[in-house]
Amino acid sequence: TVEMTFGVNTSPFAGREGHFCTTRQLRARLYRELETNLSLRVQDTDSRDTFLVKGRGELHLAILIETMRREGYEFEVSKPEAITKIVDGNLVEPVEVLTIDTKEEYLGVLTEMLSKRQAQLTDMRNDGHDDVRLVFHVPTKGLIGFRTVFSTATRGASIMNTIFLGYEPYHGDIISTRNGVLVASEQGIAVIYGLSNAQGRGFTFIEPGTLVYEGMIIGLNSRPKDIAINVCKEKKKTNMRASTSDIAIKLAPPMQLSLEQAMDFINDDELVEVTPGNIRLRKRLLTQAQRAKDRASSRRSVK
Repeated sequence: TVEMTFGVNTSPFAGREGHFCTTRQLRARLYRELETNLSLRVQDTDSRDTFLVKGRGELHLAILIETMRREGYEFEVSKPEAITKIVDGNLVEPVEVLTIDTKEEYLGVLTEMLSKRQAQLTDMRNDGHDDVRLVFHVPTKGLIGFRTVFSTATRGASIMNTIFLGYEPYHGDIISTRNGVLVASEQGIAVIYGLSNAQGRGFTFIEPGTLVYEGMIIGLNSRPKDIAINVCKEKKKTNMRASTSDIAIKLAPPMQLSLEQAMDFINDDELVEVTPGNIRLRKRLLTQAQRAKDRASSRRSVK
């Protein structure tokens, strides 16, 4: 029901942390997984360095990614997408039955979250002791990234299960409300002064001393558009001293994204770089000039 691409790591840090980094090694590992993972499908694509992997759901693919990461593989993956198909000339998409056992106090927030994901409530039962069972029919695309926000919204006090129901006519696109991102404009080591400037624009994902490269996503912007920012920029040195001496800059703790959160966070023009040591977010096109040229060409094609 869900597909995503696995590709060879193409970032400037490729080959530094992983033991298996080549196309041949990645392809052999994915096809070897088919021998024991019966719900998985792997296909070659037009690009020899990229493979299309189809699985039962987001969690199914996340487990495969984490397993390969721990084995020493280094690669990059795209955003998970629900698999649609044409039946009798009509576009259809997979739909699942979502069952949630929760408390009454979380009914409002869960109903609001799921309504934005095109879910329909089909059954609700209360046992009379503040416990409620909710049953929804929800498109698979609406469940991508839901498990993480579900645990946060219910404070870990609820349980969810999904069962594949079948294919239904396409329900339409789900509008993303994510803001833009903060993108590193230079390669180097992130410093406190540069990160303090970045935190003035939004939330950061990295801490001082982190190696960054141009095109790497280092934070979430507070506005809709992406911003390129230099987090390696140090404070200019002068021969003047304040009477109170320099005051240490205090940074807010960075947001630490798990693998599933990173997979849900990225947009279509972004990738998750997975290595044994780190999980990084990056733009598909690393340089600002490449991204500007791509936006210009997309605007011309729309016209």
